[in-house]
Amino acid sequence: MSRRPRKDVPAQGVPRPTVSVCRGCCCGTEKIPGVDHAAQLTRLRTGLEGAATVRAVECLDACEQGNVIVVQPSAEGRRAGGRPVWLGLVNDEHAERDIITWASAGGPGLADAPDILDLYVFQPSRRVRAGLETP
Repeated sequence: MSRRPRKDVPAQGVPRPTVSVCRGCCCGTEKIPGVDHAAQLTRLRTGLEGAATVRAVECLDACEQGNVIVVQPSAEGRRAGGRPVWLGLVNDEHAERDIITWASAGGPGLADAPDILDLYVFQPSRRVRAGLETP
């Protein structure tokens, strides 16, 4: 039996972007007032159905930026140079719609994010980033 890889085997990795929505100690709670957190998660899941995986995650340890959403590239997006994009203070439906539009178009590495999302981008510490990217 040959140990050489077959050429017709598809590349491994996540086939679509992943949108991680912090729902830990601050994000997704009454500590961030004026936001219907359950509705936010529902809108993201509904808007990205079939285009991206949306998952609620425990505290991402960036509470000062709540609500935090991380858009991670698909395998194809990562091969094209895309990296996870951390978005903070995502507390309005306009930002949610922009995230849905971007992730639906392919997300990091495959589609340019709407310019307005630049206002939400932040860089957490290396330790925090490593915690999300560890399987």
